[in-house]
Amino acid sequence: MPISLSCGLVLLNEDAEVLLAHATETRHWDIPKGAPDPGEAHRDTALRETREETGLVLDRYTLIELGRFPYRRDKELHLFATRLRRADVALDSLTCTSMFNSYRTGKLIPEMDAYRWASADDVPQYASQSLAKLFAQTLTLASIDARLREAGL
Repeated sequence: MPISLSCGLVLLNEDAEVLLAHATETRHWDIPKGAPDPGEAHRDTALRETREETGLVLDRYTLIELGRFPYRRDKELHLFATRLRRADVALDSLTCTSMFNSYRTGKLIPEMDAYRWASADDVPQYASQSLAKLFAQTLTLASIDARLREAGL
């Protein structure tokens, strides 16, 4: 079975909460991530996916690379991180421009339809099992927060 790759961005605020986006027509919340276009650098993919799924335009030089991680049997994640101030992110003004055909109606709808900050304790309640496991066992929000602080972010 071939393994696919998604490149994503872990966006933490000053309280080490992660920005999650609700995947439309599902029960789970996720970080901005997606597949790289042919020839696209993984950092650029993470920035593009974040822009498409949240509307946030971020500076590539404020990202730190977290590494590549097993996610599911058929997928790996190449993750980056940066810090956003809660006061600078109006959750109700974030917008997803990446569309897909609704499973119910066939109409084009946004991939993401809501946003929230989630603490490490909240992640299992909202995120998919794969993402919750990654943040609980392999790459904790506290460790990402520490790495961002070391980088001056």
